[in-house]
Amino acid sequence: MERIASPAIALRRYDTCEASDVHDFHQVVLGVDGAMVMAVDGIGRRIDRHAAWLIPAGARHDYAGLGDNRQLVIDLPAASLAVPQRLFDRARAVSIDPTLTSLVAQVAAAAAQLDAPAGDARQAAAHRFQWQAAARLCGALIDDAGIAAPASGLDFARIDRWLRTRLAEPLHIADLAAHCGYGMRRFHQLFVDAFGETPHRYLQRLRLDAAVVLLADGRHPLVDIAGMVGFADQSTFTHAFTKRFGVAPGRWRGERH
Repeated sequence: MERIASPAIALRRYDTCEASDVHDFHQVVLGVDGAMVMAVDGIGRRIDRHAAWLIPAGARHDYAGLGDNRQLVIDLPAASLAVPQRLFDRARAVSIDPTLTSLVAQVAAAAAQLDAPAGDARQAAAHRFQWQAAARLCGALIDDAGIAAPASGLDFARIDRWLRTRLAEPLHIADLAAHCGYGMRRFHQLFVDAFGETPHRYLQRLRLDAAVVLLADGRHPLVDIAGMVGFADQSTFTHAFTKRFGVAPGRWRGERH
């Protein structure tokens, strides 16, 4: 089984001959052009630009292209991007709305430009693009109406959206617990079950995911980005960013060119 260390995005064409795969990272397959069929754990679904498959790590999936096709594939290793653990508690075939379809097309066009082989600088740019694009796509996917609320436990998609819209604000767990209708202790337990980590740790990764997207824009000073994603000052932001990504945010952005 293949192991990867960070999110990876690739444009893929699937042959009409059926194939199978299994890997130890989660995967999202989003339609771009044409169509394919995929079955995960015996559940089959056609994928085109209006649909997506969410494939949990370890789930066998069988697939085949339907004529000429292109799919945008996101590989998500554990504890890379901030995504609720329960999002991948089972295989999900979901319909996606026009806003996400448009974003997928934009990312696919940008990914196609990075396919040509190049030197170390181009590879580093591709690595940063994949983090930024994966963060944008996963955030949009969780926000999409196709992700249904669970029958029990926390509505992880609603909570994720609540957090993303309040990144610049101090997080008070009591406020979030009250928003969800739970006491502090019970909410903390349910949150860890749904997200795979504590509220503070999850929010920290959300903030840094958002910072990666803002750094790709290039218009905001680092001190402004720090405030926009909820850090007290630029120094605290730089420390947290460097600890997670192995490079300071200024260097991350400076190496884009």
